[in-house]
Amino acid sequence: MTEIGSDVQRAARILKSGGIVAVPTETVYGLAANAFDEKAVTKIFKAKNRPAFDPLIVHVADDASLASVAAEIPEAAHKLRRHFGPGPLTLVLPKTAQVPDLVTSGLPHVAVRTPNHPAAAELLGMLTFPLAAPSANPFGYVSPVTAAHVAAQLGGSIDYILDGGRCTVGIESTIVAFTDRPKILRLGGLSQEAIEAVIGPVEVAAESSANPAAPGMLTAHYATKKPLVIGHIPTLLKAHNERSPAVLGFTSNYGTAGEILSKSGDPDEAARNLFAAMRRLDESNAGIILAEFLPESGLGRAVNDRLRRAGADRKL
Repeated sequence: MTEIGSDVQRAARILKSGGIVAVPTETVYGLAANAFDEKAVTKIFKAKNRPAFDPLIVHVADDASLASVAAEIPEAAHKLRRHFGPGPLTLVLPKTAQVPDLVTSGLPHVAVRTPNHPAAAELLGMLTFPLAAPSANPFGYVSPVTAAHVAAQLGGSIDYILDGGRCTVGIESTIVAFTDRPKILRLGGLSQEAIEAVIGPVEVAAESSANPAAPGMLTAHYATKKPLVIGHIPTLLKAHNERSPAVLGFTSNYGTAGEILSKSGDPDEAARNLFAAMRRLDESNAGIILAEFLPESGLGRAVNDRLRRAGADRKL
């Protein structure tokens, strides 16, 4: 099994030598490699069994590092970074020639962000290159929010797991593209309302079934191994009673051996708890997971997005 530890210097040495390391961020744990080293980046795709058509997010330490991967940074993008960076915000910008096509899946733009986590910030500060780092889980499965989650799924196939505790946001970053007019390509840990308060109205893109323009846009993603069905819980309980259902509820588990995302009805708390709750239900004795949507506002939109994709293309 891959060692779990808090040695940031060791993580830096491994990355400098072309290895791959699971790294904590405020959103989820990422599987990191030198973004300028195609051989190292290839190890990410192999460890995750990730298709090459799905681009990676590049993590940079600061604005100076951003200039090494982004050829152009519009003023609206600068505004968002000033308001929300470091944080759960990813910008899609025209890429520099230094960024390998493997990282961007051949696209002319790159997804880039600065994480708001002390261990990630310390690590990036030790390096002379940015880090390509998608979520540290097998492709398509629930994202990891603890070092133990990473070890359970990728242990043995990566070089080191840097333990930075449990992720505080709990879902991936919000992705905003600046390839034309600003557009949200993926809802995440920064709400649409917060973004629009800074740069005005933004369009939200639809999911993609193939050749996505940014990470996390595939229609079916974040999936549990057990079937997951979304709808009106009392009705679903009646319909699936013989399958030993467990409920993934917003403020109630409806009397089942299920999970409650936020007893107080706080969508931010629900986002923090989502992936860990999905994992626990997936590892339980339940035969099927029944989930309900949150109100479509704030981070509720991002939670609903993850649930919708987790339940996509499932044969019951």
